[in-house]
Amino acid sequence: MRIMLLANAGAIHSIRWANGLASHGVEVHLVSAHRLSHDLDPRVTFHLLPVLAPLGYICSVVSLQRLLKVIEPDLLNAHYATGYGLLARLSRFRPLLLSVWGSDVYDFPVKSKLHRWFLRKNLSAATAIGSTSRCMAAETAKTFQAEHVFITPFGVDEKLFLPVGGARKAGELIIGTVKTLGSKYGIDTLIAAFAHACSAIGDDVDIRLEISGDGPDREELTSLARRLHIGSKVTFHGWVAHSDVPAMLHRMDIYVALSRLESFGVAILEAGACELPVVVSDADGPVEVTVNGKTGFIVPREDPVAAAEALLVLIRSAQLRKDMGSAGREQVLANYTWEHSIELMIKAYRQVGAIHQRENGAGKLS
Repeated sequence: MRIMLLANAGAIHSIRWANGLASHGVEVHLVSAHRLSHDLDPRVTFHLLPVLAPLGYICSVVSLQRLLKVIEPDLLNAHYATGYGLLARLSRFRPLLLSVWGSDVYDFPVKSKLHRWFLRKNLSAATAIGSTSRCMAAETAKTFQAEHVFITPFGVDEKLFLPVGGARKAGELIIGTVKTLGSKYGIDTLIAAFAHACSAIGDDVDIRLEISGDGPDREELTSLARRLHIGSKVTFHGWVAHSDVPAMLHRMDIYVALSRLESFGVAILEAGACELPVVVSDADGPVEVTVNGKTGFIVPREDPVAAAEALLVLIRSAQLRKDMGSAGREQVLANYTWEHSIELMIKAYRQVGAIHQRENGAGKLS
């Protein structure tokens, strides 16, 4: 099977798809209007388009068409429905699986009627749509009701994200998150919830909050922690490479994700794979990957008091933390391993090829 991935080569998710597919015997050609910034499996062939994004989404059409003619892939898989979706549509290559990522279908179409029209044109040009979650597929359908939709979750490497009992100071407990420091991810709600928990727990347990990630709101969030008089208990680690995320998770006892908007919850699954109980918001993505009362607690968005109450339940019960953590890893092993995700994507490729064959009498994927 020969696949062309049209995606941002600077995004770790693109690289993981390319490397994972190559490891399963797929001939992968990664084509991008972004420079490569992560380690690529030597079995993947990388092609940098001559004009970089954003102009490259339009100005590299002829270059892409030439590559398609030379490589003759069985299928073109474009990732992200706006920029690369446009480039894929203009190439006129079929079969085309258009994989949506989140902000392209949640944020982009609500900007204006023109934005929604533009997105609809890109989605309607695809043979099929790929989505990492059912909730994101439903959101995509608000713009365009595709006939063929495949759920291809972005899974977790359970061999990398493992439970490791870290050394703890007596009476110390670490609450943490790994997120971009932007408004949509609700880090301000987490800090406020932590402040409530600190007030309620008193000196019984030395609780700490560790935040890994960087973003536009870092200074504001640091200031918020100081204003709430918890600055000495909150550590901002800054940006961490994906390869270092397991080490950050191993420092934690409870993982928190209080996003205002999120289309999936891969970070929550990574935490679950490390046997961490979670407290998450009722945004679509976190709800889809969390079993309330079993792998963690789901609380209303932008409700720091409810989040604090859930945290206090976990802080006060080591056994509940252990039970929920174990259930979280079991859920990952049953439904969200990286191996399973790659198998689902390859299956989707074959089905998209079969759809194209039925509709156009073309060849099929092997």
